[in-house]
Amino acid sequence: MGNNWRSESGIEDTVPGFGCSIVIWMKLSFVLALAALGAVVGLAAENYPHAYPRKGATKVFENDRVIVWEVNWLKNIPQPIHRHLYDMAGVYLRWGFINVTTPDGKVTPSNKFDVPRPYFQPAGITHKEEAVGGPDDPERLAIMVDLKEPKATGVRTEAENPAFPREGARDVLDNARVREWDYTWDSKKATPHTFERDAVEIIVTGGTLRRNGKEVTLKQKDARFIAHGTVETDEPVSGTPRTITIELK
Repeated sequence: MGNNWRSESGIEDTVPGFGCSIVIWMKLSFVLALAALGAVVGLAAENYPHAYPRKGATKVFENDRVIVWEVNWLKNIPQPIHRHLYDMAGVYLRWGFINVTTPDGKVTPSNKFDVPRPYFQPAGITHKEEAVGGPDDPERLAIMVDLKEPKATGVRTEAENPAFPREGARDVLDNARVREWDYTWDSKKATPHTFERDAVEIIVTGGTLRRNGKEVTLKQKDARFIAHGTVETDEPVSGTPRTITIELK
């Protein structure tokens, strides 16, 4: 004869030969169902889309090491919760109000900052970012760089006259993945240099250079990839071009 178990209703139910009650079996089934549901919900949480592309964010270029994005935070445009799949470096070129919301619903308003603002964020951050503000408030703008490799490669070409550090270049961010330099051409003097590391150069302020004898026009938010070992000689022609250059470690 099976064991007798008193349920919460006070009724004794037995399952002959199984040694457990229907109530216990039903409770166990319920727990297992909840666990399965939790696994499904957890899987859904793990499947948040990558941060980019999304409304306002467009790809500039991609290669084996990076994906470069122009990101515009457009006011009053709903955005999805997303997960940053890569370590990310970049620079904000224009400030604007945004609210950052985590998956649990916590909202953090943004604080004002000066631009250009160098930036780094580790992989795995999950949230949504939505621009807010009145019709006369600016919309935030940045160039963001996804680092496709999970860790630094150490690829480097040593040079006698490195691009960085050099006179006029300020080290504005340095960690295990990247080093960011803020540089302005404020002299008519030609400056030959070699890029020791792969780098992404982002134009903060436009102008014109004579690079390796050829005139080049730089425009704000333009970005290019520079391979390690590249040798360039730049001479300002007009304006005071300014860049943030992200060296990849």
